[in-house]
Amino acid sequence: MNQNKSVIYWLLSGCILIFIMVVVGGITRLTGSGLSMTDWHLVTDTLPPLTESAWQQAFEAYKQFPEYKLINVHNHFQLADYKFIYFWEWFHRFIARILGLVFVIPFIYFLIKKKLDPQTLKKCLILVCLGMLQGAIGWFMVLSGLQKNPDVSHFRLSLHLTWAFIIFAYTLWVALDLIYPQKTKVIFPLRNLSRVTLFFIILQIVYGGFVAGLDAGFIHNHWPLMSDGQFFHDSILLEKNNWISRFTEGKSGVQFVHRTLAYIVFFLILTLFIKSRKHTLSKTQKNGINSLIFIVFVQFLLGVSTLLLHVPIWLGVTHQAGAFFLLASMIFTLHKVTK
Repeated sequence: MNQNKSVIYWLLSGCILIFIMVVVGGITRLTGSGLSMTDWHLVTDTLPPLTESAWQQAFEAYKQFPEYKLINVHNHFQLADYKFIYFWEWFHRFIARILGLVFVIPFIYFLIKKKLDPQTLKKCLILVCLGMLQGAIGWFMVLSGLQKNPDVSHFRLSLHLTWAFIIFAYTLWVALDLIYPQKTKVIFPLRNLSRVTLFFIILQIVYGGFVAGLDAGFIHNHWPLMSDGQFFHDSILLEKNNWISRFTEGKSGVQFVHRTLAYIVFFLILTLFIKSRKHTLSKTQKNGINSLIFIVFVQFLLGVSTLLLHVPIWLGVTHQAGAFFLLASMIFTLHKVTK
């Protein structure tokens, strides 16, 4: 580890910045700020408008798009309101720029200094590609809300969110490869179950994006049953779409899947915890599994509370942050029972 300490710190700092960026992205979504910046420039909009005339110009540009014309024009939306939503979207993009610089500049330095072994270099090049694609996905998402519909596509929002989680997970995995270079005996039953659990956590993140994009957390605010005392709400059956669309585009169906996946993830992690008791584990392996069972319990409580309280911003953001901690713990555990 000492030999690669600077590289490890670099990768972990990237993980922290991705975490911050996604949390700010959650605030951006929950405050309705995501469509406030109506174009994208790599350099020229690095700083927000600095004069009153520049602010007015940006506001006039915003007025030409559906969100203002169809929604905010009826809400007595003023320049001060626009400055508020502009800040969150600008801040989100600003952190993305900082993240790009934090990754690229040290990467070039480590490349010149030959601090990256061939395997790590390949993984870092993959990270570069993932990051560049994420920027394109982000703008692709915003474009969907700047046309006829004054809201972004929930499919594109979920893709943008999930891709950020994937970049985070992969960056953490590369860092863990350097922190724990020594090979340990693979515990196949725990490894296989951990892989299945990771798949369902990622799927749950995808559906978390669907819930956020459709505002599906603002309906059926009851637990453990959906509204009207139903486990499977009648409104899902009343949808005129096909069954796939009912569970990917309908608010009730999407919320039902998100609820169900929460139970599955909780059950899988509990099973992993119980099965781990049958094996002789190292301290780090035990720590990973113990952290998983604790975090999934907290995350479950956060999810239920967010639903029951009709998605207050602070709780919605905390729930999203909790997903990061759960994924990080899962990646750590999987790494420790795999290598």
